[in-house]
Amino acid sequence: MESGTLVWNSLADALSERYVLERELGRGGMATVYLAREVEGGRAVAVKAMRPERFQREMDIAASLSHPGIVPLIDSGRAGPLLYYVMPFVEGESLHARLERERRLPLDDALRVAHDVAEALGYAHEHGILHRDVKPDNILLAGEASRGAAGWRALIADFGLARAIGAADSTKLTKTGTIVGTAHYMSPEQIREDRTIDERSDVYSLGCVLYEMLTGAPPFLGRTVTDLVMKILRTPPAAVTMVNPDVPASVDGAIARALAKLPGERFATMRDLGAALPPRPS
Repeated sequence: MESGTLVWNSLADALSERYVLERELGRGGMATVYLAREVEGGRAVAVKAMRPERFQREMDIAASLSHPGIVPLIDSGRAGPLLYYVMPFVEGESLHARLERERRLPLDDALRVAHDVAEALGYAHEHGILHRDVKPDNILLAGEASRGAAGWRALIADFGLARAIGAADSTKLTKTGTIVGTAHYMSPEQIREDRTIDERSDVYSLGCVLYEMLTGAPPFLGRTVTDLVMKILRTPPAAVTMVNPDVPASVDGAIARALAKLPGERFATMRDLGAALPPRPS
């Protein structure tokens, strides 16, 4: 990515007729996210700017999704060499932020997140779209989830890496020996860069997220990228109940199946994963 000032100026010029940039919300190696407001109406939105050209087609596909559990894409375009897309700004926090603060979630909250995300991803899968980047950063807790308020729900965001189910996956996940993205939540087939992946890859990633919500860490950690990759490919995860004995055996078993190394040994669909878990707490 270009420097912050160059990205800001490029976006501000491209968006000036529709949005006013207010401040940076977050930055990663591949993208920067900004808070902005619509010129007409003043609605708060989040604008994500990225350089990789390959995301254009995936953004166009993802823009067709309409589900209450999916943060929608409401606009997209180019700002100089950058691509950007615009989403409504969600009041609340990311699951990543809550885990940074609390480390583990109560079982009821973890199940609520898992059910909400599974339902939203199941809808996307039924419409032929994989997410491919399910992780706590891309799960938003809308409402006052951190305060135990009733009525909050989890939303899945950032379909920027989305791909049609069954499409040949020519996108490289590695670059000069470094994984581009968050490897802790990638399925073994993503790590191997298999040419075709399906919804069971997202099932694996959601299993990683549920594991972390209940234990305080993803199922695999490594001192180096190579160490982490080898564990994802070859090492069985420790049972959730070994780390958190208060987790019911049924939940532990569902997570273990979601994290199977071979896609054929996982749940075939998000609906199947949701059915294997206790009902969503109200």
